[in-house]
Amino acid sequence: MRIIAGRYRSRKLLSPPDRSPTRPLPDRVRESIFSLLRGHFDDAVVLDGFAGVGTFGLEAASRGASRVIMVERDRRVAGVLQQNVDALKAGDVVEVVIGDALGPACLARCPTPIKIAFLDPPYELVRTVEGWERVRGQMARIVALLSDDGYAMVRTPWPFIRREEAETPTRDTRRDNKDEGDGADLVITDLDDQDEGAVDERAAELHGPRRPRPVDVDLSIAGAEGPETHVYKSTAVHLYMRRRGEGA
Repeated sequence: MRIIAGRYRSRKLLSPPDRSPTRPLPDRVRESIFSLLRGHFDDAVVLDGFAGVGTFGLEAASRGASRVIMVERDRRVAGVLQQNVDALKAGDVVEVVIGDALGPACLARCPTPIKIAFLDPPYELVRTVEGWERVRGQMARIVALLSDDGYAMVRTPWPFIRREEAETPTRDTRRDNKDEGDGADLVITDLDDQDEGAVDERAAELHGPRRPRPVDVDLSIAGAEGPETHVYKSTAVHLYMRRRGEGA
């Protein structure tokens, strides 16, 4: 793993500890996200939830962010993250917070308004109703703290499959929302990226060898416009902005 561009360009990062559930953001997905938001990181306040060893937050710091709050709950992983921060001598910009990225403390530590926020929760969390609702709730709180030109992003598996609903054919709300003109958009990005694997092994365990299909997962966030969804094989990143007239 390495920093792609900016002041720390080509600097290598330490990897997660063995058997860690951390899922680093693949280089090509990261490069695509930063290309989409080119120029938005200059002097920006950035929140990186489920930060892992820093593949997103440290890239943001490298590209000109003025303040990056990186939240990681696993103390072993947070220790590696702090080593990466120290190796880059990025402590003047980056603060590592050990805690729950879905709790109130991480938002209390983050200066406002937030320009860029990125949540990368475990796939097993977002595949449950309770877990996804927790993520949606925190995303709504983050969106309310965004600047007028800020973005909040969340990463999910793709197709986005719910355990308890996967056997029931349902409508795809992403298509319905787009037809209703609420700002939702789906972008298929064909990158030759195999970091996540071409097939979601967990889905195969749950549903057998048949091809998994998306179910009726509500991707809307209270107070937000979007999502604009970018798909990179078996992972997706959903972008939101604060709805005009709402929030701080």
